[in-house]
Amino acid sequence: MSENKVSSRRACAELVIEREAAAIAALAGKIDERFDQAVDLIRDCRGRVIVTGMGKSGLIGKKIAATFSSTGVASFFLHPAEGGHGDLGLVSADDVVLAISKSGDSNELVDILPPLKRLGVPIILITGCVDSPLARRADCVLDASVNGEAGPDNLIPTSSTTAALVLGDALAVALLEERGFSREDFARLHPKGQLGRRLLLTVGDIMHTGDAVPIVKHNAPMKEVIFEVTAKRFGSTAVVDDRGTLIGIFTDGDLRRWVEKKTDPFAGTAAEAMTRNPKTIKADELAMAVLNRMQQHKITCLPVVDAERRPIGIVHLHDLLAAGVL
Repeated sequence: MSENKVSSRRACAELVIEREAAAIAALAGKIDERFDQAVDLIRDCRGRVIVTGMGKSGLIGKKIAATFSSTGVASFFLHPAEGGHGDLGLVSADDVVLAISKSGDSNELVDILPPLKRLGVPIILITGCVDSPLARRADCVLDASVNGEAGPDNLIPTSSTTAALVLGDALAVALLEERGFSREDFARLHPKGQLGRRLLLTVGDIMHTGDAVPIVKHNAPMKEVIFEVTAKRFGSTAVVDDRGTLIGIFTDGDLRRWVEKKTDPFAGTAAEAMTRNPKTIKADELAMAVLNRMQQHKITCLPVVDAERRPIGIVHLHDLLAAGVL
C-alpha cells in the first residue's frame, strides 16, 4: 500500500472523529428544561421505558434500552413497524415511550403515535428536527440536531446517530445519580461481570464441601494424615478434636518440618505435628476479601468453618482465581 493511500485513510479517520466530537460538544449547549422534564418523566414512570425507532435510530434505541435496563430502569425496545401490527399490546398506560428519529417524520413512528396518545403514554422524542410532525405531538423533545454528518454529502448517519446515543446515555446517567444507584446495585444486575463477582461472590459460592474437604482427627497417626493431604490434593488438612471442632491445620510445610526433626516420619499423631490456631474463613465472607487476605499472608488454602468452628469447606487460591475474582 502506498504511503499516500495510508496517509489519506488516516486523515479521513481523523476528520470523522473531529466532526463527531464537535457534534457531541455542541449538544451540551442544548441541555435545558426539556432534559429535566425527560428525566422526571422516566424517574416517575411506574411501568417501563419503551424505546422505539426505525433503521439506524432503532439500533441506537436498542443500545439505550439496554443501558437503562443495566442501570435498574426497566426498559425494552419496540420496533415501530411491529408495533403497528400488534406489538403495541406490550405498552401500558404506566409506561413512558422514548422515540428516536433524526427527521422527526418517520412513517412507522407517525403511524403508532395516535394509539400511544390514546393510551395516555408520555412520549419523549430525541430528534434532529425539533419542528417536525413527531416533535409537535411529543410531550418532551430533546434536540439532537447536528450541523452535518461526518461522511461526505451527509449520506450516512454518523454524527446524528452518535448524538442520539449520547443523549440516551446522558438520560441514563442523570437517572442513575438521581436514584442513588450504587456499585452494589450495579453488581446485583451484573452478577457475571467482573464487578459483580468482586462485590457479590461469597466463599460459600466456590468452596469445596463434603468428602472433598480434608479432615483428620487429632489422634490420627501420621500415615493417615499424610494420606489425607495427598489424596485430597489441597496441600493441607484440617485437624479436629473429638467434637469435630477445628484445633489445627497440617500443611506440606508442617510435613517438611516434621520429617526434618523425626527419625521415623510416621511416628506421632496429627496433634503433635499440626499448626495450632490456624486462620479460617466463613462461608458468607466475600471472595474478594478472602483473596486479599490470602495474598497478604501468602496463604494458598484456607478452611471454612461454621459458627461452632467446625470445618464445612475449604477454598484454594486457584478457586478464587478461576472464579474471576481478581
